[in-house]
Amino acid sequence: MKLRYILVAIVTALVTFGLFALRDNMSDRKAEAHTTVFKLTDLTEQTTDPAEWGKNFPRQYDSYRRTVDMERTRYGGSEADPGAIGAEDVHKTVSNIERDPRLKAMWNGYAFAIDFREDRGHAYMLHDQRETDRVLKKPQVGACLHCHASITVAYREAGIAAGAPGTLDEPLLSDNGQAQLMKGFPIISAMPYEEATKTVEHPVTCLDCHDPQSNQLRITRPGLLNGLIALANSTEPVPHLESVEKWRTGNREQPYDPNRLASRQELRSLVCAQCHVEYYCASKETLFFPWHNGLKVEQIEAVYDGHTFPDGSPFLDFKHKQSGAPAYKAQHPEFETWSQGVHARAGVSCADCHMPYIREGAMKVSDHHVRSPLLNDAKACQVCHRDSAEELVQRVHIIQDRTAALMSRALDAVVALINETEAAMAAGAADEQLAAARDFQKKAQWRVDFVNAENSMGFHAPQEAARILGEAIDYAQQGRLSLAMLGLPAAGAAKQVAAAK
Repeated sequence: MKLRYILVAIVTALVTFGLFALRDNMSDRKAEAHTTVFKLTDLTEQTTDPAEWGKNFPRQYDSYRRTVDMERTRYGGSEADPGAIGAEDVHKTVSNIERDPRLKAMWNGYAFAIDFREDRGHAYMLHDQRETDRVLKKPQVGACLHCHASITVAYREAGIAAGAPGTLDEPLLSDNGQAQLMKGFPIISAMPYEEATKTVEHPVTCLDCHDPQSNQLRITRPGLLNGLIALANSTEPVPHLESVEKWRTGNREQPYDPNRLASRQELRSLVCAQCHVEYYCASKETLFFPWHNGLKVEQIEAVYDGHTFPDGSPFLDFKHKQSGAPAYKAQHPEFETWSQGVHARAGVSCADCHMPYIREGAMKVSDHHVRSPLLNDAKACQVCHRDSAEELVQRVHIIQDRTAALMSRALDAVVALINETEAAMAAGAADEQLAAARDFQKKAQWRVDFVNAENSMGFHAPQEAARILGEAIDYAQQGRLSLAMLGLPAAGAAKQVAAAK
């Protein structure tokens, strides 16, 4: 009996000890969950070095540094040597125009026909731009840095030097901070690239998306701020941007400002839209986002069609070297394409998929290793989709394979139109006879390029990508028919041209 009491006492003591330990552990985890910042250094509006931010936000910085990692998906990424970044390293990536010469034919006369390589992580975005032959062999301007560098401070410094009020110590979102930003933006943009790139040191960093005092998300890029004003003033419905729709119902006394009006979930996409968008970026005019009619490919095209440069010349990115057609070059319209897809309508942000929340102890943080969800075992997808990772990846691949097949057919049609137009020129066709074919080439090429430049191979909006490519094929074939109706010996000559290439 005495032994039983002793055993009961021991068990009771152990259980009591366990309960107290569990209580202490829960208390520690609750405290840990609230300790999201380790205040070791003061961050300011001039702190562009991500390593300084990493002292206060080590978890986020650790994953941010992993954007140096490289792994290829079926239609994206890279497996280039991820060692020390040197001038020679860029040449270890695969050339897209060597892998698919049809791209080179489509861009003949433009810098992308000189060099266009597979994409790498954010860590390489400034280095790869500085080392591409598009910059080294063809003069560029500072506007290119809008999306490839941590450039907010450089804009503000240039603005202050040009007479904007205030100092760099003032918050970016203050009246003086915004005046400095907008004043310096066209100045840096117009500089020769080799001069402008000396004003920056880092690729995209924490300061580009976060307030240094509150750590809240914010928009820092002038291009997006101006582009959203144009979009808000349009009549195109944007149900995935509720703050824009709400602003439209108000008095509109002040321009739409995402830093005042956008929800946090909207900002989790808009910070990405600072760069992953279509825009004009060259020397004849300050960079702008063509969202005055909306975000669809034909709405952007209509803006370009009706736009003239400050010197009075009609808008175009380049004149095609073979066919003489005016042409537009799409950049990387991920935001515009995503805006037409089901995820945008469902309220899923870019960050939900490309920067999913991860658990570290009791703390939940966004994974700053920005990459394809396919490289993350589809874990981001499984937050909403209860299927296996293998099944989800297969669904993505089916969409991408179908888009790639359709794009290949569109490229074939565009290149055939280019060759046949060149042959018609060789046969003596006048410019007025070729006007229709050249216009159809511009329309077809713009649409193929829009899908090709968008880095999801159709996944962000599968039906929209298929619609765009279907239109591209149709326009290209209409262009070929317009040439056939001229009655010139263009078809045979086109075959000779194609064979010679």
